[in-house]
Amino acid sequence: MTGRRRSFTAVAAIGVLAFAVACAPGNAGGGGSTPASSAPAPASDTETFTPPKVTIGTAEDSKGPAPAPEGVVRGGTVTMLDRDDFAHLDPGQIYLNTESNMALLYARGLTGYKRVGPNEYKLVGDLATDPGTPSDGGRTWTFTLKDGVKWQDGSPITSEDVKWTMERLFAPHITYGPAYIQQWLTGEEDYKKAYGGPYGGKRLDSIETPDEKTVVFRFKEPHADANFALAMTGYAIVPKAKDTKEKYDKEPFSSGPYMITSHTPDKSMELERNPHWDPATDPIRGGYPDKWRFEFGQERLQITDRFIADAGEDKTALSFYAWVAPERLQQVLKDENLKSRMLRQPSPYGNYYYFNLDRVKDIKHRQAINIAWPTRQLQQLEGGPAANVISTTILNPVVAGWQDYDVFGMKAKPEGDIERAKQLMAESSDPNPTIVYAYNQTPIEERKTVVIKNQLAKIGINVVPKPLARKTYYDQISKVDNGFDLYWGGWGQDWPSGSTVLPVIFGPVRDGGYNLSHLRDPEIDAEMKRILEMADANEANAAWAALDKRIMETITPIVPDTNDIGTMLYGSRIGGAEIDPQLWTVSPNLIYVKPQ
Repeated sequence: MTGRRRSFTAVAAIGVLAFAVACAPGNAGGGGSTPASSAPAPASDTETFTPPKVTIGTAEDSKGPAPAPEGVVRGGTVTMLDRDDFAHLDPGQIYLNTESNMALLYARGLTGYKRVGPNEYKLVGDLATDPGTPSDGGRTWTFTLKDGVKWQDGSPITSEDVKWTMERLFAPHITYGPAYIQQWLTGEEDYKKAYGGPYGGKRLDSIETPDEKTVVFRFKEPHADANFALAMTGYAIVPKAKDTKEKYDKEPFSSGPYMITSHTPDKSMELERNPHWDPATDPIRGGYPDKWRFEFGQERLQITDRFIADAGEDKTALSFYAWVAPERLQQVLKDENLKSRMLRQPSPYGNYYYFNLDRVKDIKHRQAINIAWPTRQLQQLEGGPAANVISTTILNPVVAGWQDYDVFGMKAKPEGDIERAKQLMAESSDPNPTIVYAYNQTPIEERKTVVIKNQLAKIGINVVPKPLARKTYYDQISKVDNGFDLYWGGWGQDWPSGSTVLPVIFGPVRDGGYNLSHLRDPEIDAEMKRILEMADANEANAAWAALDKRIMETITPIVPDTNDIGTMLYGSRIGGAEIDPQLWTVSPNLIYVKPQ
């Protein structure tokens, strides 16, 4: 996002943010930091929750160890139960909340988020001594590495590792992950044309390392929020000496409290303590258990039933993102015995069904699908209003400046307005089109696909379902020539502004990119550029909200999906369990094993 200008005080004052990740695969994420006992079920489709407060910390705040939860003890093994293995372990390839959450166990960046209280966080220095020092109006940012930060082999983490990490993100084998820093360093949206990475010997002059502990970023334009961007997992540091390029995605080298000791893809993974991680340098991660053991291949209903039973080793188990299965939600919410180990929080992400505008070119088709969409039926499949609320906007309500609207009357007629949709289809270029609908192959998504296919058949649209592998779902739909017409995707802001939503999901169209609708519109591009250059944050927030509605009215690149409210259980011997409101997953940072 070149050309962005905001005051430093405006960034700090907004005080609400969510990590930008493409959301968890298949509508399964995680979220929140408030136990269910203090977060009641929503009374209606319009109930809202309090967003987290985030401020910028100091050098003192950046010191370790991390604040410990009450009653914490060290030792023991945590079993993590989830559906899918992780498609990426290389930080540079990570832009999913589930993978970002996992990376907290082994990867550290220059900055990060320290929990200082319930629903309250500070942006602090992680490997750096503080959240960074801006100069030259925000064009230059300087970071100093802490003493005693080391890799898993005991070698020091240096400024050269930081520079190398940023440079390798330009290499061809890095196809996923955030693009902010790369664009800011080169001044180019298509940053890989400006620089191809360090492996051939060419280095970036815009990153300086005057000594082993100091790194200086020189951006083409001011970026007051660069320290927020660098807190993203995609910018966690990779050691130059251990960079194995493509292979690093399978065997990352640890700077965090744990290191991967075994991994059987799609079945299991084990992590043990990194002996060279020093909690005195880490204000974010507790690192209390001795081991983490991951079990993959578990469906939501299986996991829910295991947590309800709470037997044997499942007492020391949790899930990063497996919400209570819809079949059990009402049972769980009504069971007083489960409330002490239940978490509940709404999603900070926007959920969408993206149209591929390269293929679904008639706007009347897109509008008719929105009007006929079976919103209520899909909501019920996820558990009803207790599990998700109807959304009609692109921006999520937690985004600063968000404004509600309902262009296609989804809230008025959540079952779909078939007759109105039929009229639009009759006026369209083809009243009986065929569309290919790609979906994440999970039990719930299978049922949703049947509902969508049957509903759209009522207005003359033949839906051809195309199931996709769960583990690589986003990799497949993010190909430009993907062969699909409609598919689900989620997005959350990187920090509290529409500038980290609309310019990303409607930004450059490229393989591995995030413009899943392939929207290319000069007028929209010009308006986004105008807003990015606004100096006043409140004015910019209002402009993003207005553009949100304009895009839906004039282009209709998506069908808004419901916004999830996550409810999750965990084992009775797990302590410190909270849903991170920035990642919408259960954070590993405070987890400990209670004694028997």
